Amino acid sequence: MTTRRHILTFAGGVGGGKLARGLAAVLPSDDLTIVVNTADDFAHLGLHMSPDVDSVLYALADRNDPERGWGLAGETWNFMAALERLGGETWFRLGDNDLATHVLRTQVLAQGHSLSGATAMIAQRLGVAHRVVPMSDDPVRCMLATDEGTLPFQDYFVRRRCEPWFRGARFEGAEVARPSAGFDDALARATAIIIAPSNPYVSIDPILALPGLRERLRRAEIPIVAVSPIVGGNAVKGPLAKMMREQSVEPSPLAIARYYSGLVNGWIVDEADRALAGAIEALSCRVRVCGTLMSSLNDKARVAREALELAGALAVAPAG
Repeated sequence: MTTRRHILTFAGGVGGGKLARGLAAVLPSDDLTIVVNTADDFAHLGLHMSPDVDSVLYALADRNDPERGWGLAGETWNFMAALERLGGETWFRLGDNDLATHVLRTQVLAQGHSLSGATAMIAQRLGVAHRVVPMSDDPVRCMLATDEGTLPFQDYFVRRRCEPWFRGARFEGAEVARPSAGFDDALARATAIIIAPSNPYVSIDPILALPGLRERLRRAEIPIVAVSPIVGGNAVKGPLAKMMREQSVEPSPLAIARYYSGLVNGWIVDEADRALAGAIEALSCRVRVCGTLMSSLNDKARVAREALELAGALAVAPAG
């Protein structure tokens, strides 16, 4: 009897949302679970914010703002204007429609439901058919070591606009956090894992930091394919290239492949980095080269198909 295919995707925010949307376009809802980083969750204005979860949900619902890269399309800002007039904190901008998501999530959590439950409810109300689960229902918080001291991720990323010098990340609470039930179920059923082009230091590492997860992935002996978040020496979105340079690492898909060495056995890299394919393959990885920039839905579906095809080829004939 053949095993039914089930794809598990590890995702951060914008890059995770793009690949998730592509995978959702080519896979039935029963064949895909997207587990999302929650280490950048935080409390703001009394509300529970889950920025990466929301970015993925909005992308899957085709309601994300492609220009800003975060939040909802067609957003209005009356709440922020009123808050500013009252002297409130406005460094983390909340659109009027986006605000409703945070209010509802906070209310559901206050009623005793889990983050998984709140996420599933919001997904259903947004019309998202594919399963999106937080990496954990336990709190994990990304704290960055910088030249200005330790900063919570959102302070570094939004309030300070990634200006401080990045020296490393740690994940408070990860040592005792458990994978969410949805994540645990998907891990048990996964026939392949696809890592989205998300920042490895602050989006994917928190997922991998959950106790026993790396060892569980090794024991699973299934294809793990990653889409490079670096194209031609630059990050497609966010501060990854800056973070790498500040750790004396030249930004490239090869450097990212070395970072994931021993875990990932398949890489999708952009045409701009074709010359690095041989060096990545020397790390016992299979490489597929294609255009990885995902502007349109067709682009997202094409990259998703490339990743799925590579995972399928690895399942038949493992790399190395």
